[in-house]
Amino acid sequence: MNRIDAAFARLKEKGGTALIPFLTVGDPDLRTTIEIIKTLEKAGADIVELGVPYSDPLADGPVIQRASERALKHRITLAHCMQAAADARSAGVELPFILFSYYNPVLQFGLDRFFEEVKAKDISGLIIPDLPIEEDGEVRSRAEAAGVHLIPLVAPTSNERIARIAGNARGFVYCVSSLGVTGVRSDFHRDIDQFLASVKQAANVPIAIGFGISTREQVERFSAWCDGVVVGSALVRQIEEAIPQLTSEAEREQGLARIGEFIRELKG
Repeated sequence: MNRIDAAFARLKEKGGTALIPFLTVGDPDLRTTIEIIKTLEKAGADIVELGVPYSDPLADGPVIQRASERALKHRITLAHCMQAAADARSAGVELPFILFSYYNPVLQFGLDRFFEEVKAKDISGLIIPDLPIEEDGEVRSRAEAAGVHLIPLVAPTSNERIARIAGNARGFVYCVSSLGVTGVRSDFHRDIDQFLASVKQAANVPIAIGFGISTREQVERFSAWCDGVVVGSALVRQIEEAIPQLTSEAEREQGLARIGEFIRELKG
């Protein structure tokens, strides 16, 4: 069974909601990324999104853009990100990994080689935000052959496309909470509950919500509708603020503890 399916199955038995943190691989460096992933698992995360740094991140707000810039200064590539998953696994991490990448790095890497590496590195899911369902046929078929879930994004403006996107989903459906780019928010789309109900009705897999989730109160609010909650910018900001500690041998553990406490608070 795919690790993502197993994680949601375990949570369903317990009546729980998956906490799915997102981080940018290589921010502030690869070694620290592995330590952060270990910290996330210990703090109660259920699935981790590994963000591939990209120079033109259309869906990402300023916090994740800055993280990408920091990682790219270290010349972090798609290959490094996939290796990070393997290194975390070697360090004992059991969490499912989702690779979040724009399509251009994947295409340049080569689809044959890419899916060989994804499978070899024990990556369970893919999110490619700029690959619409109308154009994802080849990637989807290759993903299914590799036993990897291509996870779709669906937005409140998807309207008549919701049924098609959710009905064909694997792993889970990623529901975008708001219009625009990622970033911490206090307000969400005015019809968000109706939107989530429509997706849930159309989907044969769990649904998760992301874009703007940053507090325990928001996690609880969306747990009434969703099987999972993605936390991205809020965590990446925690990492950004902890960089002075994370890059200091003497204070590294304090920085990691700060990140762990943030995740524990979200998990509740």
